[in-house]
Amino acid sequence: MTPQDMLSKLEQFDTPAITNVVASYPEDPLCLQIFDPWKDHWYTDHTLRCMYPELRRTAGFAVTCVYGLPEETDTLSFADVAAALEQTAKPYILVIKQQFPPEIAGKVGLSGGNMTSAMKAMGCVGVISNGPSRDIDEIRPMKIQYMLTGASAGHGPMAVKQINQPVMVAGMSVSPGDIIHMDENGACKFPADKLNAVLHNVQIHSKLDKQRIQA
Repeated sequence: MTPQDMLSKLEQFDTPAITNVVASYPEDPLCLQIFDPWKDHWYTDHTLRCMYPELRRTAGFAVTCVYGLPEETDTLSFADVAAALEQTAKPYILVIKQQFPPEIAGKVGLSGGNMTSAMKAMGCVGVISNGPSRDIDEIRPMKIQYMLTGASAGHGPMAVKQINQPVMVAGMSVSPGDIIHMDENGACKFPADKLNAVLHNVQIHSKLDKQRIQA
């Protein structure tokens, strides 16, 4: 089974079910105990909103970038982000850390329709960011999941600061290549080399849950 096949099967389960076998119940024999459930930064907090809950579950490989205000020393652009996206395994979820001053952080409509359309053409299935975005209605038919703090209609000049470096977004620490699973409950991550084990255990866990409910 290819990683893409496993990711597709993983989308049969909601994100809480994934967290259950990743780390949430360390005393459960089906829990892989990949992280300390409280101390490690492996899932998002309450600050993010799922913008398209009707899309249900989404899973993919993490690509990361950081955006902030332009400076004379900037050398990166969205073309560099696009180059990284083309080189990464598919499908992918782009994790954008917004690094703006507090006085404008709440009104950065960062990733709009044009940017999202370009990302979709390169295999994007989701975006997670610790700030707002815009063009919510325009993006909806593209069927790309967004998890944001909210929406904001405009923005000013901004620049790419980093690409494919570890980032912390909404309480979740993400490295390039991590597996991310997301739905209306939030998002969680785990190392790509645990994909087969997570899928195997969540399938068993789900069957046992159904048996308990039907008993």
